[in-house]
Amino acid sequence: MNHLLKLLDLSTEEITGILDLADQLKYERKHNIPHELLNGQTLGMIFQKSSTRTRVSFETGMYQLGGHALFLSSRDLQIGRGEPVQDTARVLSRYLDGIMIRTFEQKEVEDLAKFGSIPVINGLTDFCHPCQVLADLMTIREKFGSFSGLKMCFIGDGNNMANSLIVGGLKVGMNVAVATPDGYKPDGAVLEFTKGYGDKFALETDPFMAASGADILITDTWTSMGEEAEKEERKKIFKDYQINRQLLAAANAGAMVQHCLPAYRGQEITEEVFEEHADEIFNEAENRLHAQKAVMVKLMKKD
Repeated sequence: MNHLLKLLDLSTEEITGILDLADQLKYERKHNIPHELLNGQTLGMIFQKSSTRTRVSFETGMYQLGGHALFLSSRDLQIGRGEPVQDTARVLSRYLDGIMIRTFEQKEVEDLAKFGSIPVINGLTDFCHPCQVLADLMTIREKFGSFSGLKMCFIGDGNNMANSLIVGGLKVGMNVAVATPDGYKPDGAVLEFTKGYGDKFALETDPFMAASGADILITDTWTSMGEEAEKEERKKIFKDYQINRQLLAAANAGAMVQHCLPAYRGQEITEEVFEEHADEIFNEAENRLHAQKAVMVKLMKKD
């Protein structure tokens, strides 16, 4: 494992190895056991899409691991003024020990890894959100003890979260169901990947069909960054794709609810369901820190 570009690139063993290390780092943090495994190293954080959780969790994580994090916006880089990605990648490789990038195009992440000589971590693209889903998987395993026999259900837009949840969920052995409106299906490459898993994956337009017998219900905002012009139209299209009491009743008793945040109460999730499952949701948010620390250690730790 040289980079974290997308979960499609990782084996089941690599995913579970990250989760095992994340559990260890979380335990050590809770018990004040220092783990400065990246002492003296610097992570460059490129943000072309802003984020509360991504910036704070990566920056804090590097500090806890003994390293440093450098925030770089599009305004700070010549890449925002037309410098080729391959040149930026080669320059940053001379200064930094790793790069985290949160951007729009998956190709930009792949090109940074292709032309640079240091590890690259995908903090989010329009195609996938691997760090978030590693945190989701960590949170699921904390609650249930293992992934065996579980059904995970995603309700909403077949976007980056859906793409990564499908891949991650299937690779660790869960059954995965996704409910999206027509025209908002997950990426074609991801749907092609699911063909190797037979009836362990189901794509529905009816959210109640997808949620039936689920152990985990997950949703995301109906309108992602860059889609603001479609906001009102999306509210109409997705109005039936909401996690509410009725949908929870279709799932298994005691089903877990997850949301990667920020949440828009009254849209993709009701206020009452969000607050009833707030501990699960904010534990999921905390686990971004631990999962990403595990990724950084796996990629950047010097032998």
